Amino acid sequence: MSDILLTEDRGRVRVLTLNRPQAKNAFNDDLYDALRDALTGAADDPSVAVVVITGAEGAFSAGQDLSEMGKARTPEEAASRGFMPFVDTLQSFPKPLIAAVNGVAVGIGVTMLLHCDIVFTSERARFRAPFVSLGIAAEAGSSVLFPERLGWQNTAHLLFTSSFLSAAEAVDMGLAWRAFPDERLLLEVLSYAEQIAAMPVSSLVENKQLLLDVRVPRVKDARPREEAALGRVVGSPANREAIAAFMQKREPDFSGL
Repeated sequence: MSDILLTEDRGRVRVLTLNRPQAKNAFNDDLYDALRDALTGAADDPSVAVVVITGAEGAFSAGQDLSEMGKARTPEEAASRGFMPFVDTLQSFPKPLIAAVNGVAVGIGVTMLLHCDIVFTSERARFRAPFVSLGIAAEAGSSVLFPERLGWQNTAHLLFTSSFLSAAEAVDMGLAWRAFPDERLLLEVLSYAEQIAAMPVSSLVENKQLLLDVRVPRVKDARPREEAALGRVVGSPANREAIAAFMQKREPDFSGL
């Protein structure tokens, strides 16, 4: 396994740690592929009952690595590497999946949480869905999962303002389940995961599948709509201005756009 994703087994709990700390664990194709492969491996491994995803060095994930946004790729490449096949795997992961959000969670760092069964957060973590501020559209089935999880108005606030949520706000809205002080987060998550891992794996899988049978069809319906919307706005003047502002470390100017 690449060192951009660290793997540790604690009994029947597998801990996957996103490990691009120099980029606040932002996703490039290599990290998408490493996490996809790790989830596939955990799904197929009978010794694994529960998977925990967390981030290295005080960040969960800063989202998509913007240096790769808009990178030219063939349809075959898009279907075999990076974001799309990662979400394909994530949305149908057949075992209990827990997130330990130990710092900033932005973009895919937030939308992937909607596919996790239980989300724990550190009290200092912050959450942001920055799609409108980047001139793009929602992703990963979040256009249906955000309203389902958070309600319409909370979703509208999160998407339309692109503002950060505190850990307390995330728990209050239902994006996360519990918040803990930084120093206790992973200990609490592992203790909880071990409680689940003591259950029979076959029963965990059957019950997870019952939940997926309801959620996955809605996600599969939403994703082509999201991808079509993304195709209409990627490369637009607003998107170009947002990326330029990010690279130049300034606030974007959307006046007139």
